[in-house]
Formats: sequence, C-alpha cells, structure tokens
Amino acid sequence: MRVGVVGCGYWGSNHVRVLSAMPSVAEVVLIDARTERLESVGRNYPRSLRRASLTAALDDVDAVVVATQPDAHFEVAAEAIAAGKHVLVEKPMATTKADAEEMVRLATEAGVTLAAGHTFAYNAAVWKLTSIVQRGELGRLHYLDAARLNLGLYRDDVNVLWDLAAHDISITTALLRDVPDRISAWGSRHTSRFGEDVATMRMLFDRRQVESTVRVSWLDPLKVRRTTVVGSEKMAVYNDLDTDQRIKIFDRGRMQHADAPTSDPFSISYRYGDITSPHIEFGEPLRFELEDFLRCCSSGAVPVANGLAGLTVVAVLEASDASLRENGALVPLELPDLAATMIRAVA
Repeated sequence: MRVGVVGCGYWGSNHVRVLSAMPSVAEVVLIDARTERLESVGRNYPRSLRRASLTAALDDVDAVVVATQPDAHFEVAAEAIAAGKHVLVEKPMATTKADAEEMVRLATEAGVTLAAGHTFAYNAAVWKLTSIVQRGELGRLHYLDAARLNLGLYRDDVNVLWDLAAHDISITTALLRDVPDRISAWGSRHTSRFGEDVATMRMLFDRRQVESTVRVSWLDPLKVRRTTVVGSEKMAVYNDLDTDQRIKIFDRGRMQHADAPTSDPFSISYRYGDITSPHIEFGEPLRFELEDFLRCCSSGAVPVANGLAGLTVVAVLEASDASLRENGALVPLELPDLAATMIRAVA
C-alpha cells in the first residue's frame, strides 16, 4: 500500500519513520507545503516521493495519515475521503464535534477506513491495565486520577486540554469500556497569548458511579505521565515514564467495620499488602497503530481507534471548553448513540 503523510513536523516524521520500515508499505509519500520540512525529512528517506500538497499527491497514494495542525485536520481528511483514500487522523481528530461527526459520515458513505491517532489505544501497558480492571482484580472501582504534566511545549492553536488530555480521555474510556455522561473543567492561563496552560477535567460516569480526574499542564517543573486507578480491593498505578515497571498493583485499601457507628473515626482500618508489577511485552504503540490501520484498510475491519473513538474524544474536549466558559459547571456529554454503543460493546 502507498501511504502519504500530510504534515512532516515532529509527529508526522515519526509516522514516516515507522511506515518506511513496514513490509506492507510499498511507498511513503512526504506531503508538506513547507519546502524546508520536506527537505529535512526527505534527507533520511531519499527514495520517498515529495509533494507540496495532498491534491498533488492523490494519484500517488492509497491511504493518508493527517498530521497537520488540528484546525486543518477536517479539510485535509475530507479531501482524502472524497478521493476514496483511507485516512488516519492524528489527535484531536477535529476541532469541533460537528466536524468530527461529518468526517465519520463522509468516511462511512465513501466506504473507506477512518482511524484516529490515539496511540495509547495501542499501548501494551494500557492493554494490561485494562485487562486487570475488566477482570475485577481491583474490586469495585472508586475513581481514576490522571496527571500529564511538563514544562512546555506551548501551542497557540489549542489549549492544554486539547493538546494533552486527549490521551487520558482515550485511556479512561478504554479502561472503563464506557463514555462519560457529564464533564466539568476549570483552568487558568499564565502566558497571555496562549489559552489555558494549566487545567483540570472531571469526567463523571453516572452509569458506573465512577469519576475520573485529568490534570494537565504546560507549566510544571517535572514531567509526569501517570494514571491511578483506585478500587475497593486494590489500587493500580500506571507510570508511562517507568519503563521497567510501568504498572504497579498495590494490595492496599481501607475497611470500614460494619458493626461500628459511622461517626467513629476508629471504625476504619487500613490494609497494607504486597506491591506487584506484571511483566509487559512492550512494543512501539505507533507501529501497532499503523499496522492496525493498514490491516483494516485491506480487510474492511474496524480499527481499534476508529472514527467514533476520535469523535468521542473531540466531544469530551468540546464539552470541557463549554465548562471552562461556565466556571467549571457540569456539562452533559452529547454523543451519537452509535459511538457510546460501540465503545460499551467491547466490554
């Protein structure tokens, strides 16, 4: 299959690297209006075709990876779909829920594969943690807490939630096999020409009586990539930066004695058990993502991170923007029934 990568910046160049090493890819076409980017990336892949626009590359490709600025995602994807090309769109799939819905509709009518660039849906540690949660090893879930913090990199096209929280939304929906019912978000901006650079999002899953909090920041002294899942029996911590022990299971918790009055502070006791770390065969998530995409292009199957998954993340982010404008008010998540049904059907 011949694959074009539209946008040869930092992440687009990673797509080029992985695609160029895949036996199922006959040719990788570099597509970028910036001549200096084409030349920079092209030096490492001298056999690759180079095109200044998707329009100029349509006859050279069977599938397209869209890795441009988010505000161009819809326009580029729609052009590729109209030409009958399969499309993988980086996160966030679109900048509005309406555009994401339209993208899904166009791909469905054209009969082409639409995938979202949610690499954590292909992360072996997330797969392992999902299995642990779904088997009930942690007991009844109480809450989830995710932190994605760092110093930079600032972006002037989206706020920090749109930049970073997309990952944690996709992780949360994978772990719970569910979509949130209500969203609340609050944040602040400390550099005037940018949007919120520090923010918190709260997702309420009313059906499961679980909530998930996501904290994101471009303005933190330490790099943090951590998800904590707290259950009635055990607790789990997924630390993406700990390459030796990405997941740790804590046999810890609290117990409230049934025969003691609830006002008695001594009616609660604490359990401190073992800490275990399961073995994880870890491969590059981007490679798994692209292999899944190309396999689905050929077979007609539905990708793990499909267009409806991309739409769900965009809808949550759009609701978070609405909540930010209303000082953290809870905003109902409005999502097509098909998206929620598809995610829940995996459980």
